[in-house]
Amino acid sequence: MASFSSFAMLFQLLFVLVSLFQFSSAGRTLLDLVQDEPNQLLKYHNGPLLSAQISINLIWYGKFKPSQRAIVSDFFNSIYSEKPQVNRQPSVSTWWKTTEKYYHLTSSKKSSLVLTLGKQIIDEKYSLGKSLTSRQLVGLAARGEQKNAINVVLTASDVAVEGMCMSRCGTHGSTYSASKSSKFAYIWVGNSETQCPGQCAWPFHQPIYGPQSAPLVAPNNDVGVDGMVINLASLLAGTATNPFGNGYFQGPADAPLEAASACPGVYGKGAYPGYPGDLLVDSSTGASYNAHGANGRKYLLPALFDPSTSLCSTLV
Repeated sequence: MASFSSFAMLFQLLFVLVSLFQFSSAGRTLLDLVQDEPNQLLKYHNGPLLSAQISINLIWYGKFKPSQRAIVSDFFNSIYSEKPQVNRQPSVSTWWKTTEKYYHLTSSKKSSLVLTLGKQIIDEKYSLGKSLTSRQLVGLAARGEQKNAINVVLTASDVAVEGMCMSRCGTHGSTYSASKSSKFAYIWVGNSETQCPGQCAWPFHQPIYGPQSAPLVAPNNDVGVDGMVINLASLLAGTATNPFGNGYFQGPADAPLEAASACPGVYGKGAYPGYPGDLLVDSSTGASYNAHGANGRKYLLPALFDPSTSLCSTLV
């Protein structure tokens, strides 16, 4: 029989894995998140999905290097591209195609979502200070254009955000536009490089608890921003398939399992708690990745729940 200390270590490891993954409009309990794979389709709750062409507007809060902004911008530019070098397999665009399957299941047969990179707003002077509440995050999101848009707030490593490192690495949700006539979707993700990389930048940093195996080398040589891309990818998939809280999810509406959060800790085949799975490795840098992107980028992206197979789908 396993000892109490063994159970305690397992619980701590599972807690870290929960912390790595994103929460939509509210937190969720340990048991909600820590499971193998859903044994059924994520239920469709008959709400509207985003459709047609949607602009991704980036709101940079705090100081980011131009090279860091380029990593994130290239990720979004990789989702739809006809350039052969971008479509080198496995690719970001192939990863994104799993979300399109959810659109094909809706009774309305809406066209698939098309995302384009829109405007970028840079606030390097910390106009709201270096400690932000959830309400202030929504206010920052509202600075972007609100029609046919997803506004993404990215906070720098020296910005403390309510709940960050304690219960979340990022969030997605929706709020009414300035005219109150419609809603727009938003995402927030923080740079955890100096605050809690063991929670929000794993597997590019050692976890706080559990087996202390060597962290993976980040594909763009930036632990904080490469970790942000993982969180952004997860939340973007959740936004596409459950933008207003009544789309595709499983479990309670205030703590839903969504397209990416239904597959916690899975990046490649053979993944298990504490091990991200079998990944590709760059022969020149030793960096681990599972997707090619624009401008020669490489990224590590989370597995997505595939509604056509009821399994977590990985690129490698």
